[in-house]
Amino acid sequence: PRVSSVTACRTALVGELAMGGWTPALVCASLALFIAAGVCEVGGGWLVWQSLREGKPWWWGLCGSVVLVLYGFIPCLQPISDFGRVYAVYGGFFIALSYLWGYGLDGFKPDVGDVVGSAVCLIGVLIVMLWPRDGGGLEADGDAPLAKSLTQLAAR
Repeated sequence: PRVSSVTACRTALVGELAMGGWTPALVCASLALFIAAGVCEVGGGWLVWQSLREGKPWWWGLCGSVVLVLYGFIPCLQPISDFGRVYAVYGGFFIALSYLWGYGLDGFKPDVGDVVGSAVCLIGVLIVMLWPRDGGGLEADGDAPLAKSLTQLAAR
């Protein structure tokens, strides 16, 4: 059968999701979403913390709350089909980003245990995310919002 140029572009960008294929573009997009979720959760939480515990203005807490609501939507864009797996993998990113945020904006000095523990967490969650499994744990036929967006981008 003849393959359309849209199908060819979609396959190049998204990969054979029904076959469980992770492509470099999909891995990068998924990692970017985990980082964006972490920045929103840690940043929003930090703003609320600053407002309630460090005497910053009330509107810092309000802004933090809005950012935390935004965080709640970001994982829904992931191409991974299992809620539990998305949040388990995200947990490792949350740990590492919490330390980075504390170091960069709050004067926290991570020790060797913090750095090694974060590295172990990130390695562990990447194993969970990319472990070869039937269907790859990805949305079949590009049903996830991210896969749909990449498909629409490829169609242009």
